[in-house]
Amino acid sequence: MQEPPPPPARRGVLSLCVMLAVIMQILDTTMATIALPYMMGSLSATIDQINWVLTSYIVAAAISTPLSGYLAGRFGRRTVLMVTITGFTISSMLSGMAGSLEQMVVFRLMQGAFGAPLVPLSQATMLDSYPREQHGSAMALFGVGVMVGPVLGPTLGGILTEYLHWRWVFYINVPVGAVAFLGISTVMPRSAPSRVGFDWFGFATLGIAVGSFQLMLDRGERLNWFDSSLIVTLAALAALGLYLFVVHTATARRPFIDPRLFKDRNFVLGMGFIFVVGILLLATIALLSPFLQSMLGYPVLTAGLITSPRGAGTMLSMLLVGRLISRFDPRLLLGFGFTCAAVSLAEMARFTPEVSQTTLIVIGMIQGFGLGFLFVPLTTITFSTLPADLRNQGTAMYSLMRNLGASIGIAVVIFLLVRDTQAIQAGLVAHVTPFNPALRLPGVAEHWNLDTVGGRMALSEEVFRQARAIAYARDFGRLSLLALAAIPFTLLLQRPGRGAPAGGDRVAPGDAPRGATGSAGA
Repeated sequence: MQEPPPPPARRGVLSLCVMLAVIMQILDTTMATIALPYMMGSLSATIDQINWVLTSYIVAAAISTPLSGYLAGRFGRRTVLMVTITGFTISSMLSGMAGSLEQMVVFRLMQGAFGAPLVPLSQATMLDSYPREQHGSAMALFGVGVMVGPVLGPTLGGILTEYLHWRWVFYINVPVGAVAFLGISTVMPRSAPSRVGFDWFGFATLGIAVGSFQLMLDRGERLNWFDSSLIVTLAALAALGLYLFVVHTATARRPFIDPRLFKDRNFVLGMGFIFVVGILLLATIALLSPFLQSMLGYPVLTAGLITSPRGAGTMLSMLLVGRLISRFDPRLLLGFGFTCAAVSLAEMARFTPEVSQTTLIVIGMIQGFGLGFLFVPLTTITFSTLPADLRNQGTAMYSLMRNLGASIGIAVVIFLLVRDTQAIQAGLVAHVTPFNPALRLPGVAEHWNLDTVGGRMALSEEVFRQARAIAYARDFGRLSLLALAAIPFTLLLQRPGRGAPAGGDRVAPGDAPRGATGSAGA
């Protein structure tokens, strides 16, 4: 059965508390990335070793995310949220206190496992706390944490590591987690747990598939992808796990994931769209941060401040779209968001090493504005026709697809960046000869004198710099085409009738929660 909604007087407090949990979890991922170089000295780790701080968290979160639907059905959403917030807060504190790499990896595994259910269960709580006509406003509020977190994370992480210590990247979660725990324990309604079974085989095969795939994406670039036997093994495990999971889900009496999820057209299409949004959001950040630092020479803190207006644009658009979604077709708003993303990425494809800060800020705000028009309409229409008893499991799968999109997007754009840089550099070097008249121009001949070691080194650095700039432009261009290609598919989404009952609030008599799915809201 659906979670009982809180009284209207408590709805605002509950919304604030679940939002704190979401922001805490999402900010932690991006802030930890900024702190990695500072951890190396404290933990006596190499570059390759310190990356396990991120890898351990990502893999644990990927495996645990699908489990959140079952846990909420078995123990009740309120209980699961309180336990996971407590566990995430404690493991954050322990991560800040870690004295060795081994301790840090263990505590980050705990963080990932406890943090995984926070986003999907918070989203389900927001959907159940508001009537359907207010789902747009609720998702606009929820989207502030989901979309703005990755944008502001590098800025906040840079400030904490620059002026305090890298350990404060983790310590800052302690007071936030305490407030979220107290608020949820006070205002969130209690619900009776359900006696549901657990599909161990389904969970194991899905966990192997997702965990192996995430580990392959995270380690692939460092191990030269399929030239490594480890990457080949991980890919085979992921494929085998996915095959067994699909077959088992289609044939088992009570599978881990309720097949009814995949009979809802809006939900299936929504998972595809959020996969694309995950690519656009995180892959762009993964490219923009090193572009600002390595190509333009900005310090970490300055780079974070330049990208922060992107988050301001997202917040502004979410406040606006929360009001517009009840008046306009959500598909039109979604198409507008993809258009903004495509235009801004096309402009980023024209960036050069001489791009101005004003241009960076303006384009970033346009892109952030478009992202707000993506998340809110997409989430609202995705869950508009999904039965309420499937929301816990639906939000878990939705979050998993967003995270997979982000992981795949980052891995692909970084691979293409490295490959294109090498190919373009090889092409440019072919023109670097003493017979090239451009190298004999006044001023150029003195700075890039091929007869001196210093001149040759300076020219080699400039060739690499220009090759890398072109490679960045190509990556941004590909992302722009992806956003553009998504626009026609918005027409496949179904818009619920204005006067129709909330499709997402109905539970048909024959749709009682299945014993093994854990999809009920408890």
